[in-house]
Amino acid sequence: MPKIVFTEPDGRRREIDAPAGITLMEAARQNGVQGILAQCGGACACATCHVYIDPAWLAQLESREDMEEGMLESAWEPRANSRLSCQIHVTAALDGLQVTVPQRQG
Repeated sequence: MPKIVFTEPDGRRREIDAPAGITLMEAARQNGVQGILAQCGGACACATCHVYIDPAWLAQLESREDMEEGMLESAWEPRANSRLSCQIHVTAALDGLQVTVPQRQG
């Protein structure tokens, strides 16, 4: 199972095992990662699962689609490495992925 390292809003690092095929959002919620609200349940209809991806990992991910780009406009302090965790599916290639949860969700 791929290991994903989440840095929570308080700075605490959590390494979790995430089954391949689920989204980062689902993995975070199943493991009680703080700060991932996911109010829309993964429908890409809000920005409450916003995360910052470690820049070294961005090339490993599929590009953002238009819908995600639009939702990120309403995220709190979006950056070039911002993603919605509901739009990233866990794969074996993401073992060791580093993700930071923002101080708050927009």
